[in-house]
Amino acid sequence: MKLSRIVISLIVVLVVATAVGFFIGSRPSQSGLTEEQKFDAAMAQFPSFTVLKEQEPEYWSKLRGRALAMQKEGKTEQQIIDVIQPEISQIQISRLQSAPDDQVVRYMKVNMEQTAAIQKVSDDDCYRFLFPNVKGGINPMRVLSKEMLTYRATVDADMMRSAYGAGKHTATPQERERAQQDLQAVAATLVKKYGDDVAILSEPQKGVGKEKLTCDMVEEMWSNVLALPADKAAGIVRFMMAQ
Repeated sequence: MKLSRIVISLIVVLVVATAVGFFIGSRPSQSGLTEEQKFDAAMAQFPSFTVLKEQEPEYWSKLRGRALAMQKEGKTEQQIIDVIQPEISQIQISRLQSAPDDQVVRYMKVNMEQTAAIQKVSDDDCYRFLFPNVKGGINPMRVLSKEMLTYRATVDADMMRSAYGAGKHTATPQERERAQQDLQAVAATLVKKYGDDVAILSEPQKGVGKEKLTCDMVEEMWSNVLALPADKAAGIVRFMMAQ
């Protein structure tokens, strides 16, 4: 089995879920604001959205309008999250290709810190966090501390800015070839330990009923990747994001 076929939703970006959660479940102190003002106030709490507004103003406006329209239509919090979240994920995935090694590694580390924290709450929440397209996602605002979510947003913003900076990275065919080789070494270690269950990583629907095992494998896989030198670890992340 080629681990490069792993579903990329493993790195789905859930800061959007947090912002939408603040928007829909706005605090009493926001009761005098319009829906648009509530949305803007929620988004302003997260650095990654500030960067998105700076770098992609037209897209930002489109995203804002869509979220507001769905809210007025009576869509639930999770419905709004499930529609908007993948779009933000794709933007951040594209930024990873140009971000420096240290920023890519830091980005993945905070993803896995979140995953581990969510699994402590429940294996099912962890599974939904990793594979929202299978059983439906979660709103991490209801599971994680505000401190962790704020830190995650800061890491996302730093990574996005670094992709536009003077030290931005340029991926080469040689890097991608090496990353594929390094990834197969990681895969071999997982297969030795988990056998046929490793197939869940490329066919996550097979993880239904095996949520704990699935989360354990994902966390171990990324732990092994992040234990590599920064250039190799970052190369694997970029390679997987490009699939």
